[in-house]
Amino acid sequence: MTQQAKVGFFGGVDAVTGSNFLFEAEGKRILIDCGLYQGDKFADDRNREDFAFDPKSIDVLLVTHAHIDHIGRIPKLVRAGFSGVIYSTPPTHELTELMLLDTTRILAHEAVQDGREPIYTERDVRDTMKLWKTHEYYAPFALTPTLTCEFKDAGHILGSAMMFLTLNGTTMVFTGDLGNSPTPLLRDTDSIKGATYLLMESVYGDRNHENRDQRKELLREIITESIARGGVLMIPAFSIERTQELLFELNDLVGHHDIPDVKIFLDSPLAIKATEIYRKSDKYFNQKTQHIIKGGDDVFKFPRLFFTETKEESMKIWETKGPKIIMAGSGMANGGRIVHHLKHYLHDPKNVVLLVGYQAAGTPGRRLSEGAKVVRLFGDDVAVKAKVRELHGYSGHKDMDNLLEFVEAGKDTLKKIFVTIGEPKSSMFLAQRIRDYLGLDAIVPNPKDEHTLEF
Repeated sequence: MTQQAKVGFFGGVDAVTGSNFLFEAEGKRILIDCGLYQGDKFADDRNREDFAFDPKSIDVLLVTHAHIDHIGRIPKLVRAGFSGVIYSTPPTHELTELMLLDTTRILAHEAVQDGREPIYTERDVRDTMKLWKTHEYYAPFALTPTLTCEFKDAGHILGSAMMFLTLNGTTMVFTGDLGNSPTPLLRDTDSIKGATYLLMESVYGDRNHENRDQRKELLREIITESIARGGVLMIPAFSIERTQELLFELNDLVGHHDIPDVKIFLDSPLAIKATEIYRKSDKYFNQKTQHIIKGGDDVFKFPRLFFTETKEESMKIWETKGPKIIMAGSGMANGGRIVHHLKHYLHDPKNVVLLVGYQAAGTPGRRLSEGAKVVRLFGDDVAVKAKVRELHGYSGHKDMDNLLEFVEAGKDTLKKIFVTIGEPKSSMFLAQRIRDYLGLDAIVPNPKDEHTLEF
């Protein structure tokens, strides 16, 4: 006997940020992610809009991972009346608390600039964390007597999970973000073989990264070139995963003397705290990295690496003479200490900006990527004379070919695919490729669409 379920698209559609999907079955309303919309500001004004559903009516929230564009509106949801249960993996729970508490500081700052109240406060975050429960990977748990959820590894960041929702033997998968496997630290993305319905990301649905085998060599070349120029290498880096991957790679390059001696500053209190969570969570790493750690190598610590936690320590970086590397958040340069460094160093052609992650439309990082000669930072127009380089091999997302390969694993059973979490051209291109190459029914939903599915 079949049943009907409904899926609604309330964020992460027509855009990369703001992920928010609603699954309804068996009288339960289950939300998957509740992310922040991001653009020119850390928190886009769309985050102030009311939800398209009644938060009090939601029974369960499933969280795929701890990036802010997937978790950033959860305290707003709680503030608006949500009192159900929140589920994630243990690392996502720990990282989320860290991320949300940091976000309240940024939201408060932006609210003062805008002359408005913040979207939520630290108290809302504390109330949010009281609703949280965790499950490990590969341990199905019941949401109703006949509806189960299982977390499988997405390979995107520490703790990232795809949601496998199974009702009457039929499974729908919500991917969240999919990792660019194989990665230096994490296990590869699990297969979706056997799934009937799929809601997937498409951030890089219309383009490929450079060869992953070349990424460390390209990183080495960029660092060596920057040092030879006598300049400063600035790396806007996401505090979770990208920072830790780069530390892992730098540890190897330094250990093998593959780059000249240079001072490296991790100038992000959030990234420093996140790195400590990574350090104690090595059971979630891939086997190769676990083997390295068991051999006695602290992969997040090496000579001439400095963690600068305080503002005073951060400001002293500018007094350090000679070439140096500065890693700081945010990854899209729309907030955090990296903005101070860019404002201080962008005018000098000796310096280099290295972009290693996705840059959302409207962000300073995106404008740098597009070759802007002037960017607006902290209300001032800043001339861009530094060299801007990009290294997509360290992207946390699967590229066009790997997304298609990921879908192909479920080709024999998939009936419908919803392509989301991407800019429109990227989502539409990937959906067309899936139709053309795999002969599967793939669509790009519109915002606030609702689709009924048979289970």
